[in-house]
Amino acid sequence: MKLLKELGIIVVSVALGLGVGAIITAATGYSVPAVFRELVRGAFSDMYRVAQTLTQATPILFTSLSFLIAFRAGLFNIGAEGQLFLGGFFAAWAGFTLSLPPVLHIVVCLFFGAAAGAVWGFIPGWLRARRGANEFVTTMMLSYVAIYLTSWLVSPGGPYHGHQWANQTARILSTAELPRMITGTQLSWGIVVGGLVALLLWYFLFRMPRGYELRAVGQNPLAAEYGGVDVAPTQILAMVLAGALAGLGGASEILGTHRRFIEGFSPGYGWDGIAGGLIARAHPIGAVFAALLMGALRAGGSAIDRAGVAPSDLAAVFQGLVILFVVAPELIRYLKRVRRRRRVHGRPEP
Repeated sequence: MKLLKELGIIVVSVALGLGVGAIITAATGYSVPAVFRELVRGAFSDMYRVAQTLTQATPILFTSLSFLIAFRAGLFNIGAEGQLFLGGFFAAWAGFTLSLPPVLHIVVCLFFGAAAGAVWGFIPGWLRARRGANEFVTTMMLSYVAIYLTSWLVSPGGPYHGHQWANQTARILSTAELPRMITGTQLSWGIVVGGLVALLLWYFLFRMPRGYELRAVGQNPLAAEYGGVDVAPTQILAMVLAGALAGLGGASEILGTHRRFIEGFSPGYGWDGIAGGLIARAHPIGAVFAALLMGALRAGGSAIDRAGVAPSDLAAVFQGLVILFVVAPELIRYLKRVRRRRRVHGRPEP
């Protein structure tokens, strides 16, 4: 019953977000039926557009999982974008440097991507757990470091500049390429990898003792510590896993879609992952559907721009409104709890 109630709240919230988006569309002089028609057609009208939606959803799924596992531990991983870039670069490096059999090469490249993201997640996790540094700030700053570092690595003066006129590496070997699922599209088996990772993360969080400890730390670190949970290592573990998931997303995007590391290859998948994690209510299975919604809005946004019915930025407005309405119920519940405690204790919650 609780799951159905949560699902109902999310569905209503998404509908309200789209409804308010329709009002804004009409107020700005665009045709509401035309905008929604192109949004749906651009995302789901045929097999190739569905493939494009799933292609857009793949990295968002990984970054949503990255955000939500840190969030479950009471932490904010704002650095998924940088972890995504590092994961993508090191997966590409392994792809064009190492010479291995086909399946093994793909696995090794994915491992390199996940390991790079994990290292980048460990740094803010350790700083938070051992030095009390705010992970919101450290993950954001490290994200910029990662993005500009990878940009330099593939720039004309960098060591891995592999193209005459574009800032990108050399193409990865064919043995490292994630196969395409549909010929003529960019959809790769990365979406299947993402789905399997979501299932594994669900099992870890809700069926394993370590996952229970992680969630307990997120609910109340003091109570978890009294219960015998070592809070600091658990927080570090959460950030390492968050970084690894984002790095894995970057690796799957490079191996399956671009086949080489390209400067600025992400249009903001790391930030979309924050939205996806919030829409999913920090649940791994919900993140799959949230990523599909975000991917559909991205693919549909491009379609309404191409059709000339409205600018693609309007899809970003819909996205923001959906997030606002999904998060609002939890915010209202939080404010009610604060109000009750003020009445009982005569002072605000610390």
